[in-house]
Amino acid sequence: MRPQSQILFDYKPRSRQAPSYRHATWFVCGLLLPLAGAVIVYFLRQTPSLEPLASPTLPADLAAIPPIEIEPITEPEQPKGTQVEYVVRRNDTFDRIFRQLNLSLSDLSSIRQLEGVREKLDKIRVGDRIILTHDEARLLSLTRRISETEVLMIERVDDGFKASTISTPLEIQHSHASGVIESSLFVAARSAGVSPELIMHLANDIFGWKIDFALEIQPGDRFDIVYEQKYRDGEYIGDGRILAAGFVNAGKVHRAVYFKSADGKIDGYFAPDGRSVRRQFLRAPLDFTRISSNFNPRRRHPILNTIRAHKGVDYAAPTGTIIKAAGDGRVSFVGTQGGYGRVVILEHGGGISTLYAHMSQFAKGLRTGQRVAQGQTIGYVGSTGAATGPHLHYEYRLNGVHKNPRTVQLPDAAPIPMGYMAEFLSQSGKLLAELDRVSAPSAEAVANASE
Repeated sequence: MRPQSQILFDYKPRSRQAPSYRHATWFVCGLLLPLAGAVIVYFLRQTPSLEPLASPTLPADLAAIPPIEIEPITEPEQPKGTQVEYVVRRNDTFDRIFRQLNLSLSDLSSIRQLEGVREKLDKIRVGDRIILTHDEARLLSLTRRISETEVLMIERVDDGFKASTISTPLEIQHSHASGVIESSLFVAARSAGVSPELIMHLANDIFGWKIDFALEIQPGDRFDIVYEQKYRDGEYIGDGRILAAGFVNAGKVHRAVYFKSADGKIDGYFAPDGRSVRRQFLRAPLDFTRISSNFNPRRRHPILNTIRAHKGVDYAAPTGTIIKAAGDGRVSFVGTQGGYGRVVILEHGGGISTLYAHMSQFAKGLRTGQRVAQGQTIGYVGSTGAATGPHLHYEYRLNGVHKNPRTVQLPDAAPIPMGYMAEFLSQSGKLLAELDRVSAPSAEAVANASE
């Protein structure tokens, strides 16, 4: 057989990128460019020129308003100098404080010469806080609280110093507390959230004339109080006075309210009938820890070891505890007497005298012949003379005869004058009603516990 012939086709389309095609494209573009430029120039000449936009015209009333000048923001000026908060210590004076801080004493002298400042400045107490701002030895300002409601501010000015008093008023709120005594009054008070100062006020200044809180308190006794709490700018700063109080001792109810007349002439605590709870003499002339030795005509002396009458009461207390005058009177003796050590004797009239022995020191300025008021500081607890430890030996004498200070019948104080009775009943009625609301739940709880 004859072999079949085969025809092979090698066909490929012509590429657009072939050299002859590319040359034609560039040739056409070159012819069209002048024509395109002519068209653009023609349209630019036919379009009107754009004018700038005119500013909008404001209404006449708005156009009359002057432009507002904005002051540049400045950073607040930082206080200059170094600020020091100084806490007053025992025996401190402003001279001593300025010397310790290396401050100018001439600045202190200039401050003291300001009208009315010297007295406010120099009456400092332990624990007071004084804020001083200074630049090296140069004082710039001084601030200190002079009362619960006032702050003294002293600032340096161009010609020296200026002083001002800033008022910081208090907010007074009523609070209340109740407690039942199981072991001691102070434990019950602490459980009720009552401060030691407040419970001492209750025991010494309100019911101290009626109740011997050292020996007559027993389990089951209870107290109820309405008292002030002080706030400044919403912050609690401490307790105020007791406004109304009740105490049940051995089943007997004692009640008292605080009353101050509008004219300020009557000020104190009174029973609901208007009779003052205050007697002419305090049962105990100090805030004591315990009775270390009672009145005993047949006591054996702890140092001499002989039978020797103990003609007073010994109140144990820390050295330095304040001793108060038991009643109004006159100082008949202040000095040292043998085993008594440092001693003060007061004459009260009516044949009554009181003696205070073993003091560590006398009140500043106390002298023979001076008049003192009940509760006034006359000295401080110590252990001078024949004493085994710090305590006050206290004697009560009637026409030269020693009486037991804890049991002697004390003269009553006068009741509220009739001219103040209506005012007293108006104030006391509200406080006693508030006390009733406090004492009712307390009495109910005690009754339920005894069932």
